[in-house]
Amino acid sequence: MTDGREGELPPGQRLSDLRVKHYGRVPAGEPETWTTVFGVDRGLDDGSADELGRLTAGELATWPQTEVVADLHCASGWTARDLTWQGVPTAAVLQRFPPPAGTVGVMAYAQYGYSANVRLADLLQPTTLLATGLNGKPLPREHGFPLRLVVPHLYAHKSPKWFRGWEYLVRPRRGFWEQRGYHLVGDPWAEERYSYME
Repeated sequence: MTDGREGELPPGQRLSDLRVKHYGRVPAGEPETWTTVFGVDRGLDDGSADELGRLTAGELATWPQTEVVADLHCASGWTARDLTWQGVPTAAVLQRFPPPAGTVGVMAYAQYGYSANVRLADLLQPTTLLATGLNGKPLPREHGFPLRLVVPHLYAHKSPKWFRGWEYLVRPRRGFWEQRGYHLVGDPWAEERYSYME
């Protein structure tokens, strides 16, 4: 499966090797103990109780896997071409832990308090994965091992390394980079880099 735009670069992007960019040290978690949590937004107005689903990265690795060949685009202007990601489609996680009525997206959380707002429609794309592998090998630690959310059709700050789970949202909320001036959606083909463009 590919992301459907072979041979093209979004406007303003230049080719690069896959870069290592993150804050903080690389965590030492292992799949058997790396827990992810999928939850309900506490701001729901329908009176439903909060519900949390928990999986370890090791459990996710036993689910049916898929492979996606896609580019990774950074809002700073570089693109790494033809990366092969292996993992579990996020649509399968949504099926296991269905979002409540009125959900517009999620706040995706990662190690060290990182967060990213991702629309529900983006999680339902067939190329969006909870990745456990990269280019035929286990995901390298510096690129998110044991688990990375990969949303290849958006800028890379929507693809957090060391993924820890998501919270269902009934209204958009800004994550780490969105609070620092980056676009809430982050579509590289529309060059949605910064919040002033919203």
